[in-house]
Amino acid sequence: MKQLLRPSRLAPGARVAVVAPSGPVAEERLQAGLDLLRGWDLEPVLAPHVLDVHTDLGHLAGTDADRAADLERAWCDPSVDAVLCARGGYGAQRMVDLLDWAAMRTAGPKVFVGFSDITVLHQAFATRLGLVTLHGPAAAGVDFIKNERAREHLRATLFAPETVRTLTSRGTALVPGRARGVTLGGCLSMLAGDLGTPHAHPGARGGLLMIEDVGEQPYRIDRLLTQLLRTGWLDGVAGIGLGSWSGCGPYERVRAVLADRLGGLGVPVLEEFGFGHCEGALTIPFGTTAELDADAGTLTLDEPALR
Repeated sequence: MKQLLRPSRLAPGARVAVVAPSGPVAEERLQAGLDLLRGWDLEPVLAPHVLDVHTDLGHLAGTDADRAADLERAWCDPSVDAVLCARGGYGAQRMVDLLDWAAMRTAGPKVFVGFSDITVLHQAFATRLGLVTLHGPAAAGVDFIKNERAREHLRATLFAPETVRTLTSRGTALVPGRARGVTLGGCLSMLAGDLGTPHAHPGARGGLLMIEDVGEQPYRIDRLLTQLLRTGWLDGVAGIGLGSWSGCGPYERVRAVLADRLGGLGVPVLEEFGFGHCEGALTIPFGTTAELDADAGTLTLDEPALR
């Protein structure tokens, strides 16, 4: 697994498009997020269908075609410097195959931010565009709107990425040791659901896998990890960072599953890293070379996430 291309950092006055590739977006949260972006001296640009709700399938932010068109149009707009996802939810799997990847590649690199269901797009941006992306707070998400730690870490990553080259965990080593590799990952259930599709990583070999999830009971986490193990997707992984497991039951039960399924891989595993579906979630760059030190509780990027 190799280091991917880093987009340019943002500067005051940058235009940032806000899109909804997955679930529907609450207007009041979106407006609060836009106000915060304007406070950073950014110029947010709303995609035409960002507030749509699918007529028959209320869990989707409009039709697959409209969601795909919004993302593609924003990415291919030369005046747009970054594309921020308004939220996760569900739906990226349904629209990712509708994107014109050749046109998006021609448009050149820019910043892409999102998490949760957006994991599907993180994988596609890596495999189709060869681009570093940011697994970070959604523009209309509660964590972005209400949590200063999450907000300021994203802001530093966007504007001054050299100041956040070392990310520090709140947790401890599930398996001690140090490892180097290229970061990848996201929401565990989405990684498992993406297996075998045209845009997914073929495997985590040589990578530092950063995973988390929400609302999955321990037996489901067991099933998802077992699927990754059985398919060989985890073969050769260099190290693993574990984020939040909100709504997944008592953590001691979750931890037992993680230790059972991942402990035998013989690689460092750092738990409770503080990214994903949790308060004050850190922004994790995917596609960049880094060192994971499970004993020290750190992930140190070889170079800033953005140029």
